[in-house]
Amino acid sequence: MIRVGIGYDVHPLVEGRQLILGGIVIPSTKGLAGHSDADVLSHAIADALLGAAALGSIGKHFPNEDSSLKNISSLVLLDRVNALLDKHQWKIVNIDSTINLETPRVSPYIERMRESVAGCLGIRPDQISIKATTGEGLGFIGAGDGAAAHAIVLLESTGGGS
Repeated sequence: MIRVGIGYDVHPLVEGRQLILGGIVIPSTKGLAGHSDADVLSHAIADALLGAAALGSIGKHFPNEDSSLKNISSLVLLDRVNALLDKHQWKIVNIDSTINLETPRVSPYIERMRESVAGCLGIRPDQISIKATTGEGLGFIGAGDGAAAHAIVLLESTGGGS
């Protein structure tokens, strides 16, 4: 059995925070605000994985009200999602994702992001596609006020798949 999942995340950009995408610190004057490290890419991937396995959402498993998750690395959350997939007998076939951010340019960091996410999930970097685009000056992303990410994943059952 195979399943597809879609994930989306968005966070505002603010002064005084690091910009972390796919577990990689991107040099920037602004970072993403959130309860965790606000890594929109990792959050979108986690939500897509959970959705494909019919295990709920990232908010269900890692609520903002949980003080133990304050400023936690999103790669830790992604690792926990991966453990849930393993427990429910799912393996990742591939991940396709897009980061939407006006500035800074993240294309020089994409290969490092792929390696980071792949290492966290125990898959090969060639199973992960990460693309980047801008808001073309439109909306909150185009104005430089936030960032978003979309992800779609394909899972394959390794057993019961439930």
